[in-house]
Amino acid sequence: MIQRIQSVFLFLLVLAMVSLLFVDIWSKTDSTSGQTVVLTAFSIDTHFLNEQGEATNTGATQSQGAIAIGLLAIVAAVIALYEIFQFKNRLTQMKLGLFNTLVLVALFGTCFYQANYIANDMVMSDMSGIYEPGFYMPVLALLLNALANRFIKRDEDLVRSVDRLR
Repeated sequence: MIQRIQSVFLFLLVLAMVSLLFVDIWSKTDSTSGQTVVLTAFSIDTHFLNEQGEATNTGATQSQGAIAIGLLAIVAAVIALYEIFQFKNRLTQMKLGLFNTLVLVALFGTCFYQANYIANDMVMSDMSGIYEPGFYMPVLALLLNALANRFIKRDEDLVRSVDRLR
């Protein structure tokens, strides 16, 4: 049934992964030159800011691909969406949940690596970068996936206990 609590958790996981595609993950600004690096789900963009904080075309701007983050987020969302509709086969749901956990851990690791090792080296500044809301979406998704897996297991245990009574 789609109205079960684990389906709600899985749907929220899908929303978290879709929102990751549209929000910034990490950013860092050099206060002296005004150079800013922004990590999104599909790219690492650098640009220069003027006095008002708006991006300008002065100076060299560069972009680097970070498509792995976007692809892993899409894969996690598709797995969770497919998992919602596998409510008649709880064992398949549990397997998909475990696989989605691996995908989400890989997504979080990729976000961390891209932010701290790739994007951090693109601007020379003593200040550290700022983790934007998109960085925390994989953590939220892992929590929602763990809750969904817990309730799926609870349903499976309930069905097995009823079968034992027959």
